[in-house]
Amino acid sequence: MLIEEKTSLSEEIEHLVDLYGKDRSALLRILQNIQRNHRYISDYAQQEVARHLNIHPVEVYSVISFYAYLNSEPKGKYIIRLCKTISCDMKDKTSIQKAIERELGIKFGATTKDKKFTIEFANCIGMCDQAPAMSINERVYTNLTPEKAIQIINELK
Repeated sequence: MLIEEKTSLSEEIEHLVDLYGKDRSALLRILQNIQRNHRYISDYAQQEVARHLNIHPVEVYSVISFYAYLNSEPKGKYIIRLCKTISCDMKDKTSIQKAIERELGIKFGATTKDKKFTIEFANCIGMCDQAPAMSINERVYTNLTPEKAIQIINELK
């Protein structure tokens, strides 16, 4: 990370701390903002947040590793999360999984070389009554078929 990037990130974190406070209860909101702006929370950002909130960096990392929607590693511009609950399994999630892998040329857990797509599983999207479901960033798609999933992905290409 370049010095200019570190300075800019430090200023951004300082602004978020001013906005949300230095209390431990502000941690999640600060991390969500960093995630939204950078698509992941770097080691440097974790250290800075810990320093500003006067907590141990492992506490910051534990929150990031607990929440599936927070990332400590760079991900693609579009993060596709396919629900892996029993409801989605019963509605043939596996055929959707295979279609997405075929279309993007990667396996679940990976990111495309152009950093445009990351595909991973989600424990639950909360749409069991409309299974199978997936989310792309913050948007949810339901009642999927392999064809519908590929059509949605192609619209993002």
